[in-house]
Amino acid sequence: MDATTLDTAAVERWLSENLEGFKGPIEATKFNVGQSNPTFRLDTPSGQYVLRRKPPGVLLKSAHAVDREFRVQKALSGSGVPVAQMHLLCEDDDVIGSAFYVMDYVEGRNFDDPRLQELTNDQRGAVIDEMGRVLAAIHSVDIDAAGLSDYGPEGNYFERQVGRWTKQYKASETESVPQMDALADWLNENIPADDGKRTLVHGDYRIDNMLFSKEGENVVAVLDWELSTIGHPYADLAAVIMQWQMPPGNEGRGLAGVDRASLGLPTDEEFVAAYCKRMGLPGIKNFGFYLAFCFFRMAGIIQGVKKRALDGNASDPERAKRLGGAVPLFASAGLEAAKRG
Repeated sequence: MDATTLDTAAVERWLSENLEGFKGPIEATKFNVGQSNPTFRLDTPSGQYVLRRKPPGVLLKSAHAVDREFRVQKALSGSGVPVAQMHLLCEDDDVIGSAFYVMDYVEGRNFDDPRLQELTNDQRGAVIDEMGRVLAAIHSVDIDAAGLSDYGPEGNYFERQVGRWTKQYKASETESVPQMDALADWLNENIPADDGKRTLVHGDYRIDNMLFSKEGENVVAVLDWELSTIGHPYADLAAVIMQWQMPPGNEGRGLAGVDRASLGLPTDEEFVAAYCKRMGLPGIKNFGFYLAFCFFRMAGIIQGVKKRALDGNASDPERAKRLGGAVPLFASAGLEAAKRG
């Protein structure tokens, strides 16, 4: 089976044997979002669930770590970070061809455009403020109490990450992109000294990876923890700003050129300042590095998406190929961010 299908009979047999209270049959519907781990809603007589699996085929080492996604969300249950309830992790590839986990289906609103055009100005401001509150909550998790102190190695997070994403990019490279080579060189030459900050980081924190309540602006679940680890909180914060600097619309999903004040949306500086206030920080030096790093990492991610599309393993092949064409755009934006110092 390919990434767009699911062997529901095999899943039903496995859940019948392993999930207390489960009753089949299963009707599976694939979510048409995300490019990494295929995700399905399971409608059953015993309730609604979500199954998230590794894609089939040959994968990059350390990518698509559904076991890590399951672990971190299970650890966050009952914390100040809203997550879905985890049920089961299956690491036996023989069941459906790859590892997967099953969690509760959470009802909520998902916004894929930070302009939030369907909301009022007050609602937009409240949603973005809630986004900042939850980000601070993630970075305030007591990783020792949550059992996550070994969820990521110690040492200089950015040194580790720049090295990792350089290797990942090279492993999925399909053609030469000079901007990416230049950005990788700059990042390697400008890695900040380790300042000792070590928190849980989401790794892909953006508005479309969140579910908001149907009737209000509070977050009911943070999704897609594939890139989470123990690392430096500024990477998550800069990832939000990076996304907003992209063009608006279905592909960029950013706020570049948008009159934010007229929509009740904060500036980059206001969002960062609100985060710093919540975290008790006087400000953030050298933010340009963190922003450049996020552009580099995203370029590496979408290059991997493109490679999987060409190899026939992408969750949404046509969109994956379109996204892959944006690698030079992200790399160039990273070089511009680097100039900010």
